[in-house]
Amino acid sequence: MAKIESRNFKNPDEVRTFTKGKVELVKLGEATIGRATFEPGWRWSTCVKLLANTKSCEAAHFGYQLSGTMRVRMDDGTELETKAGEIASIPPGHDAWVVGNESVVVLDFQGMPNYAKEAATQAAQTSAPRLAKTSR
Repeated sequence: MAKIESRNFKNPDEVRTFTKGKVELVKLGEATIGRATFEPGWRWSTCVKLLANTKSCEAAHFGYQLSGTMRVRMDDGTELETKAGEIASIPPGHDAWVVGNESVVVLDFQGMPNYAKEAATQAAQTSAPRLAKTSR
């Protein structure tokens, strides 16, 4: 049975760091919410691609941008620029980068469970037997 819960990012369940950025993850029920921080100069294809071991970012994102400006280029060449205060839906198959000198901070409600996780770790977790979930 679902229960009422509240969490915050002061005590994330997991923090993943990578070149010029980090993702803080909070699990709430069945959901994983990520707060991603990308510093000026960050670009997915140069800072995360080697971890993901994919041609482009294969995570779908649905998020609210708290600060900064980010440019997204889909594999088909379509581009979008997102800014603080905007909500964006970004399908798999894209590159993205910080525009300007302000860090980009995004709350992502969809694409964070495997974001910036090494491909080998993802493969091992996918093929490992599932363990029963325990309560906090």
